[in-house]
Amino acid sequence: MRFKQAIVRPPCDSFAQGITDANLGAPELNLAQEQHRAYCAALEKCGISLVMLQPDIRFPDSTFVEDAAVLTRNLAIISRPGAASRRGEAAGMKQVLSRYFDNIHTIHPPGTLDGGDICQVENHFFIGISARTNADGADQLASILMGDGYRSSFIDLRGYDGILHLKSGIAYLGDQRLVMQSGMEKLANFDNFEIVYVDPDESYAANCLRVNDYILVAEGFPKITAKLFQLGYKVMKIKISEFQKMDGGLSCLSLRF
Repeated sequence: MRFKQAIVRPPCDSFAQGITDANLGAPELNLAQEQHRAYCAALEKCGISLVMLQPDIRFPDSTFVEDAAVLTRNLAIISRPGAASRRGEAAGMKQVLSRYFDNIHTIHPPGTLDGGDICQVENHFFIGISARTNADGADQLASILMGDGYRSSFIDLRGYDGILHLKSGIAYLGDQRLVMQSGMEKLANFDNFEIVYVDPDESYAANCLRVNDYILVAEGFPKITAKLFQLGYKVMKIKISEFQKMDGGLSCLSLRF
């Protein structure tokens, strides 16, 4: 699937007040804003037209726009984030997506769902059940996707240490190839995939991002970067240290469609 547009939102002045368990220190706002601009420039290099939203000081985590919705070619599903402090982000995202999608669905209570727990692999969706996405939210999403012709399966992440969202540990590169943290292969049946493993000391870099002809990878992780180069990919290294401090990654920072 080739992407044409992406929704992005720069970090707001309250960014450092967001939710994090990373224990990497407080983010520096000016540097985060600089890194976000570079991220946006990388998306544009991939052929993406950006829909730039204004920073929203009410929601410190709102720069992680991917968590607010799940998109297919034909429809948008507005999520209900697992963190109560983020649920107000959904209404604003619905307003934005109504400009681009005629068919919009919503996850309802008691379901919770973060977009970071959803990994699309062609016509199949892996749905992570995690601290942020519960079984009810996963069931609701699977039912909506089925109506649009997609299959889905669940991956239970509860009890798997070090993973906030499914896409913290897995990324789809296309051509039946997955980047994956070592150990995650035990959580589901990946027999039909070629797996590119991320070394344990580079586990954060599993959240890489295929955007059209390029793979975006967090800077500072030479082993996985070298593996991707060796596989023939065009790789862009992206500085993302300030977002890592807030438990965010490359995929979280945009909603691509």
